[in-house]
Amino acid sequence: MLNPATETLQNQLNAESAGLAGPVPPAYLEEPRGMMLGIGGILARPRSVEEVSLVLRTCSAARVGVVPYGGGTGLVGGQLLAEGPAPLILSLERMKALRHVDPVGNTIAVEAGMTLAEVQSAAESAGRMFPLSLASEGSCRIGGNLATNAGGVQVLRYGNTRELCLGVEAVLPDGTIHHGLKRLRKDNTGYDLRNLLIGSEGSLGVITAAVLKLVAKPLELATCFAVVPDPKAAAQLLARMQETLDGLVSAFELVHGTGFDLLSETMPEIRLPFAERSEWMVLAECGGGTGSGVDSRLMDVLEQAVEDGLVEDVVLAQSAAQRDAFWTVRESLPEANKRVGAISSHDISIPIDRLPEFIAEGQQALKQFGPVRLNSFGHLGDGNLHYNVFPPAGEPKADWVHLKPDVMRMIHDLVDAYDGSISAEHGIGRLKAADLQRYGDPAKLAVMRGIKQAIDPLGIMNPGAVISV
Repeated sequence: MLNPATETLQNQLNAESAGLAGPVPPAYLEEPRGMMLGIGGILARPRSVEEVSLVLRTCSAARVGVVPYGGGTGLVGGQLLAEGPAPLILSLERMKALRHVDPVGNTIAVEAGMTLAEVQSAAESAGRMFPLSLASEGSCRIGGNLATNAGGVQVLRYGNTRELCLGVEAVLPDGTIHHGLKRLRKDNTGYDLRNLLIGSEGSLGVITAAVLKLVAKPLELATCFAVVPDPKAAAQLLARMQETLDGLVSAFELVHGTGFDLLSETMPEIRLPFAERSEWMVLAECGGGTGSGVDSRLMDVLEQAVEDGLVEDVVLAQSAAQRDAFWTVRESLPEANKRVGAISSHDISIPIDRLPEFIAEGQQALKQFGPVRLNSFGHLGDGNLHYNVFPPAGEPKADWVHLKPDVMRMIHDLVDAYDGSISAEHGIGRLKAADLQRYGDPAKLAVMRGIKQAIDPLGIMNPGAVISV
């Protein structure tokens, strides 16, 4: 049952636009890994930027917090408020229009409620590619991708979401609409509101539409799974591939043997590329135009790498089906992690040249917690590791989860010592807000608070996420 204040707000919104607001279904209050439950007083599902403006204007006047909601796939609690006054949940799911696509200028304008897969499909229909690629692309929404500055497997070649966006339309906390959908690659007219809003996780406003960059589809692809002696050899192989295949390396993923163990335990139907377990592997992909010869060029690099001891075994995809099978292995790792249940999960970034040293020191430091298992995998090409700690095989998570605060503190302290980042691509949300205060640069934090105060002085936008007023 709604309290009187919430009921008044809901009635006010529906009086302005029928069907705009209603009760909050439980699905909007659940975190993907079951780590927290949210609260919500009203669910608003606007159909236009004008309705988003109405919602924020009304909530500002009533001093009601607003939690923007995309696909609900975030892993740091940015889409959920667990305590305090019940907020309005603002879902962009009805705003799914394709506003324009320009294959000549290589741009596409979409509303924030389109899923990433729908954006990719629209680009494909125009003979182009939108290169952002995530395991959750069927359910995550492009507005959420922008709000969190999502990364994924092709950052190495194409950049993260920030680098794939030319302009945004957004609504500020007082309901003001920012009309920033210019399709310009050069617009040097003062402060860049686009880049301020991207990655702000809904704490400064709500992105309602965006102009995104498209690229030519690679007509030739070469994909391989390779066994390497250690992460140092993997980093050396990456450098060699970049030197030899300049500009053509789109993905370079480090895969740990523990990941294969978890897949075998929880998803035995997944076909693994090697008959015997290896400690360290890489999944790499290169793409080019017709006549680029990426397949033979990659094979030349790998053959030399074998001779030099950087690669111990390798399988080169011989068909699109085999390439898809390789990527199914990689994209299934997060689900296998979820099914086993980690003691502590980390989304970290380390300078690439120091990653091997960090991994070795981290493995040694974890021994203080007993025979825990480490699954260290991710986007070696851009320095982003998913660094997850699990109980010993066959032992329940419940017997080990008490170690989480100490494990997380140790790993984040080590990340900080290596001049890395405690959040590479998932954002800060609410789960890492305290970590941001601990490890963030004081000058940066002061500027962030000033920006938050200037744009959202009432603190209604995603209260408690990222940084507070």
